[in-house]
Amino acid sequence: MDVFVCLDDRNGMLFNHRRQSRDREVIQDMLDSLDGKPLYIRPYSQVLFQGREEAVRVVKEFWETALVEKACFIEDLPLAPFAGEIRTLTVYRWNRRYPADVFLDVDLSGWRRVSCWEFPGHSHETITKEVYCP
Repeated sequence: MDVFVCLDDRNGMLFNHRRQSRDREVIQDMLDSLDGKPLYIRPYSQVLFQGREEAVRVVKEFWETALVEKACFIEDLPLAPFAGEIRTLTVYRWNRRYPADVFLDVDLSGWRRVSCWEFPGHSHETITKEVYCP
């Protein structure tokens, strides 16, 4: 499975049940990297993909579908129970520290970072994109 997440500098994902940030350039980069394949998302993330509905599949039974379909965006779920199923983990970093109460629950120190580059975002001057493999 290929997983996409957005994190702050402390691996924060959410604060008080709200996403920390959104950026349309990140969304476009995610979709571009899939070469036309659908991205599976939860209903919570649907607002981020308005106007791009043809590129995503919104599913309530998320893990059952994502494990089979192979490309998903996670904002509000733990990843650790499914870490063994992850083929690539793409992390978009905001390069900021935001308040957070939900953090990525996968320790990336044992993973291999295979690429890292920066690009200009819409809401953030610089977004860092890191791709990890187990």
